Order: sequence, then structure tokens, then C-alpha cells
Amino acid sequence: MVQPKTKETDGSVIEFIESVESPKKREDAYQLLDIYTETTGYEAKMWGPSIIGFGSYHYRYESGHEGDAPLVGFSPRKAKISLYFATGDTEREALLSDLGKHTTGKACVYISKVTDIDVGVLQALITQSVSFLQEKYPNQ
Repeated sequence: MVQPKTKETDGSVIEFIESVESPKKREDAYQLLDIYTETTGYEAKMWGPSIIGFGSYHYRYESGHEGDAPLVGFSPRKAKISLYFATGDTEREALLSDLGKHTTGKACVYISKVTDIDVGVLQALITQSVSFLQEKYPNQ
């Protein structure tokens, strides 16, 4: 069985944010830390070396692959800030259309800076993602 690469660690979220080279990205990371913490009610935890996650759920695919993942999270990467939300949620696309300046990948939403987006829409995306995953994977 393949082990998931990204697991919750005992790493310090503050130390990780402080290690971000760009002062502006550090500032955005602290702002996102506050937004995600207030919106989810979960304590921030490090997942792998570079993802700040909130809450967790256990997933199991039809293939038998299973593991744990954060309900939502973000990572202040060098090029862009990655925002992590649930995939497969049909309401996600409607919310993203109102988010502001961003791009999307398979599972990530990428922003350059927090001032490019509507924080209220970000909070709605966080709340929707958490609800979607808790319904899809109950008994957490």
C-alpha cells in the first residue's frame, strides 16, 4: 500500500511562517492563518514540510487507497500562495468565480497576495469545503 506523502507533523506553524523569505508572503501567511483559524475553529497544524492545515479527515477511495488529510489549508510558496479546498464539490466553482484574482490547478487555488481576493468569499470557500468533506467522510 502506498503511503501518503503529506502527513500531519509536530512542526511549528509559526517557525514555518517565519522561514518564508518574502516579508509580504510572511504577512499574507499570518493573515491567512487568522482567517482560516477563525473560520474553521481548528488549530493550525503542519502537514508535511510546507502545508498549514486545519482539521482533518480520513478518506478511502474505491481503489482501496486511504489516508488522512487536512480539511482545508494553505501554503505560502515561493511563486504563489496555494490554497487547499475539497475537490469534487460542485459549489466550489460558483464561489471561485467571485473570489478575485486567482488560478486553479487540480486541487489547489493559487493567489499572488491576499489583497487580490475577497476575504468574505475565501471564508465561504473554507466553510463550504469543511462542510462538504465532513458530509462526505462522516465519523471523524
